Amino acid sequence: MKVLLIDDDDSTLSVYSIALKQAGIDIATASTSTDGINKARSEKPDIIVLDQILPDASGNETLKELKSQEETKNIPVLILSNFSQQELVRGAIDGGVVDYIFKYQVEPREVIDKIKEILKKKEESNA
Repeated sequence: MKVLLIDDDDSTLSVYSIALKQAGIDIATASTSTDGINKARSEKPDIIVLDQILPDASGNETLKELKSQEETKNIPVLILSNFSQQELVRGAIDGGVVDYIFKYQVEPREVIDKIKEILKKKEESNA
């Protein structure tokens, strides 16, 4: 299992990288939308965990780009953000995210459990 975490906050990248590795999950990270999209193409992750605010694009813009490309359109995307404005959440849901989680409401373990749940559902639907 491989997760691509796209977030520009170094502490978020560090905390989640450690937690995911401890859970036996491979992780790739990116701190910009452009880098994240390129890594999604090259790393072929099982799921992408995406922040809503990045230095070069919004999470929703990144999501739109990922969903428009053949090689990344079927990768589930989970938004993990501090931004809970209704229009951002609605845009993400309309754009095809599998879930939208507020960083301040969860611990890394809960996010890892959610990632495993999403991938299990995807595996079952492909079986």
